[in-house]
Amino acid sequence: MKEKSREEAQKRADQIGHFNVELKALEDEQVVRLNDDQLTSISDYHKNLLAHFSEKFDIDISSGEKRLSFGMRIASFLGALALAVSVFFLFYQYWGRFSTVFQIALLIIAPNVMLFATLYVSQREKTGYFSKLLALITFACFVLNIFVLGQIYNITPSDKAFIVWGALAFLLAYACDVRLLLAAGIICIGGVLSARVGVWSGCYWIYFGNRPENFLPVAALFFALPFVIHHYRYTAFETIYRVFGLLTFFIPVLILSYWGEISYLYIDDDTIEALYQVIGFAASAGLIAFGIRRGLDDVVNTANTFFVIFLYTKVYDWCWDWMPKYLFFLLVGLIAVFMLFVFKRIRGLTKSSGLAVKA
Repeated sequence: MKEKSREEAQKRADQIGHFNVELKALEDEQVVRLNDDQLTSISDYHKNLLAHFSEKFDIDISSGEKRLSFGMRIASFLGALALAVSVFFLFYQYWGRFSTVFQIALLIIAPNVMLFATLYVSQREKTGYFSKLLALITFACFVLNIFVLGQIYNITPSDKAFIVWGALAFLLAYACDVRLLLAAGIICIGGVLSARVGVWSGCYWIYFGNRPENFLPVAALFFALPFVIHHYRYTAFETIYRVFGLLTFFIPVLILSYWGEISYLYIDDDTIEALYQVIGFAASAGLIAFGIRRGLDDVVNTANTFFVIFLYTKVYDWCWDWMPKYLFFLLVGLIAVFMLFVFKRIRGLTKSSGLAVKA
């Protein structure tokens, strides 16, 4: 047994459940029938394996346990969100009554205490629900720490704050396997890197968002990262990197396809918009093909979503003003039907290629 993480143990347990269901179906249809010794051997092996997984990782064995775990994840997230907001309002409710020394001491102590509590609980809890809750509160306390200290000392706002926020978010995400904090870290580091690109281009960092092209190098970095550094031990971390990389790419391209005047390119605005429209269609179509070939559902779904967005926005631009509304929506419906046929064809080709590879 070479399981490396709770996620892998859960996948193995799910495979055992699917195997038992399929074996029962095969026996009922008289396709195969194992003798009593074989059934007993398989059953004993699975029981021992599941018992080991349950003891070491506290995984979900039954469908009922899975439903309860899903509810616990929701409760953990809502609890962390509510407690973080409570901490924020508690600070501001009584903040003016404290001396400056006590305020600074509280701002320094609170995130450190929460950090040690998070690491302590993460070493002793198998499921990770409470450690993830504490990790989110720790991050909220740390963000509040930097923000309020900046107000106390009247520090000029700087994008450097996002570096320390992102660093802590990544630390907690990898220490406690928290996808939400990984997303927060990606946003923080992505923001500061995009701001740096804007500064190198000559603008003040606060206005880096006025040039959507500042985000494109960051998009390439985040999308490529999971192909270079694998995250087998972490739950869906590679998916989060890829999806945020795609969002950081497609959203600026979509904006530039309609507001060419905010581009760095010194050419006609209409040409810029047409260029980015072509880039949007070509990139989304290419990424759909890439995702299908590599078996990356997150890439296929995200690229497919933006391909549809690009398509329907262009249909609106071309047809809304002069076409009767009933005819416009008829056209939209026909496009949807056509795309269903296209995706069905792609799905069939994907199945054929998959069966060929297996054969």
